[in-house]
Amino acid sequence: MPLTLQSDTGTLKKVIVKPAVDAFVGPARLAAEWQPLRFTGCPDYARACAESDAFAALLRRLGVEVLQLPRDETQSIDSLYVRDAGVVCDRGLILCSMGKATRRAEPAALRRAAEAWGVPIAGEITGPGRLEGGDVAWVAPRTLAVAHGYRTNPEGIRQLRALLGDCVDEVVVVPLPHYRGPDDVFHLMSVYSPLAPGLALVHSPLMPVSFRELLLARGIRLVEVAPEEFDTLGCNVLAVAPRVCVLAAGNPRTRRQLAAAGCEVHEFAGAEIAQKGGGGPTCLTRPLGREV
Repeated sequence: MPLTLQSDTGTLKKVIVKPAVDAFVGPARLAAEWQPLRFTGCPDYARACAESDAFAALLRRLGVEVLQLPRDETQSIDSLYVRDAGVVCDRGLILCSMGKATRRAEPAALRRAAEAWGVPIAGEITGPGRLEGGDVAWVAPRTLAVAHGYRTNPEGIRQLRALLGDCVDEVVVVPLPHYRGPDDVFHLMSVYSPLAPGLALVHSPLMPVSFRELLLARGIRLVEVAPEEFDTLGCNVLAVAPRVCVLAAGNPRTRRQLAAAGCEVHEFAGAEIAQKGGGGPTCLTRPLGREV
């Protein structure tokens, strides 16, 4: 099967994660950083490491090769959420420039790891440009959605368009709402998780009308996350194959709605690594190759 980087729903073959043991380092680092970085609570280090290991093991059982980012003392505990440091297209990896100032060292660390793994670098966002990977998702193989919000700015989007070159036909800019303000963890993938060609999980109350209408016009069926499960990351779902997905435990109504839409759902315990930091399974992973 041909491999592509321009899909969020094809059969996932390779992914980057960062183990909690290397992102969180230890209880002292967590105690010092969780409040300044606006986690909702201090993760329990031992339980977080166990959850992280179990999450990676689940991905392996589902047939995914897992690459692990090494520890880097220049980074914060937010580095657990590896999707944000890079964007991928069929030209390779595009290194982001983080909108959250405390995360600015993460793309350089991702570059070092990518070069060691032989992953081609297609470019990087520089200067005043800001772009985070959680604000970027594939709608179709040649259509990329990019949010304009507090973590991604117009200059970052302009640079991304240029770096994508002829890999895409269309870049759809999605304006995000203010919601809880500039310090909140809120990305495009907080409200939009592709599940398969023609199927996506969404939280419509926080979606721009224009983007929702675009998805519907392209024949994409929208499954609504249970409203009471939005804050428990019910809308942040990782597709590991078309209609096969990974969901944080604690979202039973959303799980039932996904199953009713024909999805095979695999749960993982994420109380420490997902809910407290506001990052679900898409945030915890940077896909590097999918079969289509």
